[in-house]
Amino acid sequence: MLKRIVPVLLAAAMILSLGGCGKRTDSLKDGYYTAQAAEYNDGWKEFVTLCISNGEVVSVEYNAKNASGYIKSWDMAYMRRMNSIVGTYPNQYTRTYAAAFLQSGNVNQIDAIAGASTSYKSFIKLAASALENAKTGNSEVAIVSTDTGS
Repeated sequence: MLKRIVPVLLAAAMILSLGGCGKRTDSLKDGYYTAQAAEYNDGWKEFVTLCISNGEVVSVEYNAKNASGYIKSWDMAYMRRMNSIVGTYPNQYTRTYAAAFLQSGNVNQIDAIAGASTSYKSFIKLAASALENAKTGNSEVAIVSTDTGS
């Protein structure tokens, strides 16, 4: 009797373990999807843009603009100040967060960078919102509260 039960249990375990190996069920619609912060934070409004092709994220842009449209990662004076104080700067951490998301495809698998934890929290919220829009094909810019107090 035991000889019959063990193979059945092993087969059932194998079937259950292979259940997650199929094609992704949350397919993404091709296009560009952007989420931006609802408010400025220290003069900057962050945004994330995802490019979806063949149902997969193929590029991620994460940055911030000021009211005149100037890109935060281009601000060399800010970069030098921030880097000397916390050891990172916008052009570095925005690329790191974007690359980590592109590689993992999951906002919950991205590690925060010391000195850029507020931007990390914003990135997670913005990327998740853009990803949700990609699932439905909603190409309108998502406005997201990135208030880290919530």
